[in-house]
Amino acid sequence: QVQLVESGGGLVQAGGSLRLSCAASGRAFSNHDMGWFRQAPGKEREFVAAVTWSGIVYYTNSVKGRFTISRDSAKNTVYLQMNSLKPEDTAAYYCAAAMPGRWGESTRDYDYWGQGTQVTVSS
Repeated sequence: QVQLVESGGGLVQAGGSLRLSCAASGRAFSNHDMGWFRQAPGKEREFVAAVTWSGIVYYTNSVKGRFTISRDSAKNTVYLQMNSLKPEDTAAYYCAAAMPGRWGESTRDYDYWGQGTQVTVSS
């Protein structure tokens, strides 16, 4: 089992920045691929970014150049640095863990999920 707890969400003006954190506990964090997803009201949960156990990163097109995913294995934490935020980034953001090599852009690729943290970007 892997337990995930997100933090760092909040209310920010358009153009601002936030850094989300996801603290992991339980089974070896360093052996999992990690992802961030988001879900806006009335919409499906969508892929945002992922970092593999080996450190390779992937982003959905709409956040490339604005968001940065990273991981700190010593702290068992994965981060999502979000810059130049837009109102359309408003959503609940979820951290997820997948078995090594199993990361993907579908929620079905992930085995463990956090409870989410709300990000609201005002115009």
